[in-house]
Amino acid sequence: MDIKRIKLNNFEIGGDKLTILAGPCAIESQSILNKTAEKLKEITEKLGINYVFKSSFDKANRSSITSFRGPGIDEGLGMLAKIKKEFDLPIVTDIHTPDQAQPTAEVADIIQIPAFLCRQTDLLVAAAKTGKIVNIKKGQFLAPEQMGSLIKKVEDSGNNRILLTDRGTTFGYNNLVVDFRGIPIMQGFGYPVVFDATHSVQLPGANGCSSGGDRKFVPYLAKAAMAVGANVLFFEVHPDPEKALCDGPNMIALNDAEELFRKCRDIFELIRR
Repeated sequence: MDIKRIKLNNFEIGGDKLTILAGPCAIESQSILNKTAEKLKEITEKLGINYVFKSSFDKANRSSITSFRGPGIDEGLGMLAKIKKEFDLPIVTDIHTPDQAQPTAEVADIIQIPAFLCRQTDLLVAAAKTGKIVNIKKGQFLAPEQMGSLIKKVEDSGNNRILLTDRGTTFGYNNLVVDFRGIPIMQGFGYPVVFDATHSVQLPGANGCSSGGDRKFVPYLAKAAMAVGANVLFFEVHPDPEKALCDGPNMIALNDAEELFRKCRDIFELIRR
């Protein structure tokens, strides 16, 4: 299958090396960002994996109005800029409104469109017009075949630097299921496909005022995605997920990242041989 290779700094997304997007769900503190970035950079360099640091300055789609959202765009982008400079890492973060696109593009290398907002035309157009890579997360309510119309919104806005992410599909109440047919179906559009292993084990709204999750299934889904041929993996990683202020139940622990990344890399390379 002919997949477009997306150039980012000194590597290609969708090429012959695994790319991983990873970091804490939401920005909690500079120290947590630094600790995670330093360790994940060390691991990915050791394993020969392309790495993009991920964290969100605002989680606008939380279950409760009292849920932790992050520091906001101004402070959050400043903190991500420090990670970019200190650790020489590319950055991916998400936006929720069109006016956030341009200031975010001044720091981020990849602008991520949240799954719940993937059909929002103005948001896709604003992200596309920055010229940055646009990562469109497939809504939990969409079939993979429906991503074509979203891709066209970005392409028609002058941008063909696109990633597509699968993060599970709604399966009854408070549950998601992964249909791995979606990976080759979305690759059929010609762009690299990301598999979001940690959000795929989320249990939306299961805890009443917050989402639940079950991180023990993350390795199984991540390895399966590699076997199917996904180009990129997405993980939310935290030094202490049990104390995380957002998405703790489905994030993986920083200390567990190296073993999981190694296994995923090995499957990625085996499939391509």
